[in-house]
Amino acid sequence: MKHLLRRALWSICLSWPLAFVPPALAQTPPQAPQTQQFKLDNGLTLIVKIDRRAPTAVQMLWVRVGSIDEVDGLSGVAHVLEHMMFKGTADLKPGEFSSRVAALGGRENAFTMRDTTGFYQQIPAGKLEDVMKLEADRFAHMQWPDDEFRHELEVVKEERRMRTEDAPRARMWEVLNAAVFEASPYRRPVIGWMSDLDAMSPQDARDFYKRWYVPANAVVVVAGDVDPAQVRSLAEKYYGGIPARPVPERKPRTEPQQLGIRRIEFKAPAEQAYVALAFKVPQLSSFEPGPENDDALALTVLAAVLDGYSGARLDRALTQGPDRVADSVGADNGLWGRGPQIFTLDGVPAPGKTTEQVEAALRAEVTKVAREGVTEAELNRVKTQWVASEVYKLDSVMNQARELGDHWIEGLPLDASERLIRRLKGVTAGQVQAVAARYFGNDQLTVGILRPQPVDPNRKPRTPPPGLLR
Repeated sequence: MKHLLRRALWSICLSWPLAFVPPALAQTPPQAPQTQQFKLDNGLTLIVKIDRRAPTAVQMLWVRVGSIDEVDGLSGVAHVLEHMMFKGTADLKPGEFSSRVAALGGRENAFTMRDTTGFYQQIPAGKLEDVMKLEADRFAHMQWPDDEFRHELEVVKEERRMRTEDAPRARMWEVLNAAVFEASPYRRPVIGWMSDLDAMSPQDARDFYKRWYVPANAVVVVAGDVDPAQVRSLAEKYYGGIPARPVPERKPRTEPQQLGIRRIEFKAPAEQAYVALAFKVPQLSSFEPGPENDDALALTVLAAVLDGYSGARLDRALTQGPDRVADSVGADNGLWGRGPQIFTLDGVPAPGKTTEQVEAALRAEVTKVAREGVTEAELNRVKTQWVASEVYKLDSVMNQARELGDHWIEGLPLDASERLIRRLKGVTAGQVQAVAARYFGNDQLTVGILRPQPVDPNRKPRTPPPGLLR
């Protein structure tokens, strides 16, 4: 459930219809759609969503490129390039992009993930044109000196040290992913292997930029107190003149069938042991009924039943009572993505308990569902939560923009949230029981165990270098 909620808040929230019309207004002429999509002549997509509750707007530029598009020897280049996009154009000095957005009264940042790279600004609605001009300039004309690249590369290396190498569970997950996936680029960490960062050159980043940062591989999402016609006019003005180029061909990298359980053990200085179980599962490729789509939805409901709320099945069975085996537990289903997905179970052993006991207890709970099923009350509870989450999502213009951008990256329609809730609400107890029996055998499983080593009491935490937190 944590995966669903993490993406739901800005990606796959379940929703009511976009507008409720009281009976007294039933004869009112129909309004223009709240969300509209356009395509510029150069192939760039524009999505505009109206939300007039506050005089603010969000612009997000999403490029359909992430660590999944890297090749061996260049892991981390998508993330490094994200950093370099703040380092100037012919008209902007390094760092000037951020200072200009701040001067407009806005905030901005960027992110790199497996499937995508994104850049965003949240500003007063009247300043939208200013940030559209800035974003279009760096998308089309990003440039920087080699010395700037070498300096920023050191910032990225320190980010890796702080967030991965100094974080035992993050490092274990990095090793686990490399064991789970063979052919899929998901086996490489988004931030990159340190040896690849050490060997990366300025030209590597420039070549990646030229290859993937093309209009037809990007979408601009604008949400807030805006007029769609005006936003389209501004997009034509600032983005429309960027020359069209073909999107590079993407080769299929199909993950081979797993034919036996895999195990990895990772030793690191840590206070507690930790165990994670990763099961290969089908992903949602469309909202049309079909065996894999139906099972992906049922697996998402299963994750919610196991770990979707305080006191859910895993919490009750493993972390409560005098015989508890775990301090914490979790369940997580990867619903969709550009690469293969996994269902994970994880836990931290309670004092005096072992990772083997936690592993057995986690699997026993899934086996119990496969044997006995789930109740209608459990299903209704998680489905009600999902519907309510859409209301909370509407409190944030940023989350609305992120949802639309993420849907576009995954090739989903504008109304993906509405379609998803309809499909999830239709998942039955029988379907949940069936997937619990189908996808949790040894042949789909990779187990990762963190074996804690003594922690140096004199070790001091790292201090973030300038530029790490923009």
